[in-house]
Amino acid sequence: MAAALCLCGCPRRIEPSKPKTGPARAYQLLGMTPERETSQLEERREDVEVDTRDFERIPHVVATGETPLIRLDGARARLFGDAEGTRGWSVDNFVLLEVLDEQGRLIRRASAGFAQTVQIGADHVDNVGPMSFTFEPGEVDLTSMLPDSAPFKVRATALDVGGVGRVSDLYLVLGYPEREAGDDLRDQ
Repeated sequence: MAAALCLCGCPRRIEPSKPKTGPARAYQLLGMTPERETSQLEERREDVEVDTRDFERIPHVVATGETPLIRLDGARARLFGDAEGTRGWSVDNFVLLEVLDEQGRLIRRASAGFAQTVQIGADHVDNVGPMSFTFEPGEVDLTSMLPDSAPFKVRATALDVGGVGRVSDLYLVLGYPEREAGDDLRDQ
């Protein structure tokens, strides 16, 4: 009987996980690039094709940028026009967002801006956020397309298909949801 009690042991107490907190982390994806006529933009993204009737199907590169290797770790990832996460941002026509693993391999991609159908090879590129040239602060949320615990980079390429191309400052801001007072019974 005593041996049976020893085998049962004490039930293991599992501590509830606490949400991560801390200051927001901001990473500049693109610097402000003033408006230029598309014909003045020499570099093109040859692997990208945009469904358009009135303009060029192969977009011109307005600006490029990339984060260092980062981790999401439970944060919410949204796009802003400043590091403080208070301003909106704008682009003409769209930003191609590519998520890369720590070896530089593509994990996912999406576009944000004003482009109907974007394709890379046979792959359709999903649009995140509304189809627009301007965005409110944090309106575009990338959280669902990023790995939560594995390291990754986000590469951003502002692209234009005709007329003029431009982009404002663009930041990826990782912030943790704030707990509302009185809304949580943990630690009580």
